[in-house]
Amino acid sequence: MKAKKLFLASASPRRAEILRKLGFRIQIVASLGPEARRSRETPTHYVMRMAEEKARRASDKLRRGGLVVSADTVVVAGKEVLGKPTDKKDAARMLKLLSGRTHRVISGVALYNTEVDELRRGFETTEVTFAQMSSKEISWCIETGEPKGKAGAYAVQGLASIFIKGIRGSYFNVMGLPLRRLYELSKDAGIDLHVYVKRQDPPKAHHTRSPAPPR
Repeated sequence: MKAKKLFLASASPRRAEILRKLGFRIQIVASLGPEARRSRETPTHYVMRMAEEKARRASDKLRRGGLVVSADTVVVAGKEVLGKPTDKKDAARMLKLLSGRTHRVISGVALYNTEVDELRRGFETTEVTFAQMSSKEISWCIETGEPKGKAGAYAVQGLASIFIKGIRGSYFNVMGLPLRRLYELSKDAGIDLHVYVKRQDPPKAHHTRSPAPPR
């Protein structure tokens, strides 16, 4: 039986990559909208609100009902909440702030079953510790273009990985999609995620002819 299609309300190639590697049959649905954080809004509430709003906007574009997944991620260093850098100067500021200290990565995730109009949302927090980075190393990271479009100006699976001393919590949360939390939401909603995963056919055996015995 063909796997059902899972709709991903995110333009993040990293989130799409995570789901595809797990075998999910996905379709990306653009979900652009305002992302400003409200006054006195906590980082946790902000990412969950963003995830919910992305899922609801994406659902408006579906011709038929379906299951929508969305997420939003921020980096929290002390009292400062870091989103995506606006330019190279902002990226350098963020990396200097993260250098030699531990910060939190918080992702909100939403699962919206549009067929029954039921939305579940949650969040995950992971602690990441960076080694001390020199100005030269920060410039090196920035010139690769890696910080662009990434919360906190780094990608855990990219060049920044050589500066990460430790991770406490979900690695995939740092990538932007807390898989375990997503699965827990699906179970709470009574949704079987396996029907959205493509069947992995076993590799075909290659039969070779035995050489003829010597005469």
